[in-house]
Amino acid sequence: MNRVVLPIFLVLSLAVSGCTGLGTLNRASKPNDLYALTPKSTFSSNLPRIKQQIVVEEPTATAAVNTDQIAVQPTPLQVQYLPQARWVDRAPLIVQALLIESFENTGKVAAVGRSAVGLRADYHVVTDLREFQAHVLTGADDKPVLRVNVRINVKIVEAYDDKIIASNSFEALEVSASDDAGDLAIAFDEALGDTMRKAVEWSIRRIHTHAVNNPRPALPPLPEG
Repeated sequence: MNRVVLPIFLVLSLAVSGCTGLGTLNRASKPNDLYALTPKSTFSSNLPRIKQQIVVEEPTATAAVNTDQIAVQPTPLQVQYLPQARWVDRAPLIVQALLIESFENTGKVAAVGRSAVGLRADYHVVTDLREFQAHVLTGADDKPVLRVNVRINVKIVEAYDDKIIASNSFEALEVSASDDAGDLAIAFDEALGDTMRKAVEWSIRRIHTHAVNNPRPALPPLPEG
């Protein structure tokens, strides 16, 4: 599928001769419209249960996606943002919170949280948010479409030896139903949900396998106060 060069409709609202822009993006939302994303709640029924405690670190990300703005690439080398529409927080913080909730929703993890809450971890889930934007592509009849790309690299770090025991990347693509900001947010939610499901299931299985093959006493919880 070939990309097309569109007008700079997201920021400057300029017209480029010979190209058809997604004009409704400029009126897709009212000022300060905020969009939230949701955790994953359905997982494989054969996931193993782990007794170890997990800390999910805030994902690293480039400046292009480390923002509360909704990123769109009209060309491979351009990054622009939807006008008058934002995420409820910076994308890495959203992904961290949703990963934690998704781990909890499996019902297979003894404890999971972020390092800021003082959880003493057996394993750290270290992530890199490598793709979190929509791309403008050529659809049917040469009409432009928006396709969301979410890609996360996950590394599992054992706390005892501070070493990486596994690493993998997970990706999902989802075409937006329209160029409306609400439809685009839905596509982001579906792509992120698919990516998180794969990442969480893989992480639990990797941690379980490593813990079985490398038995250690579980770390006690931190004392209160």
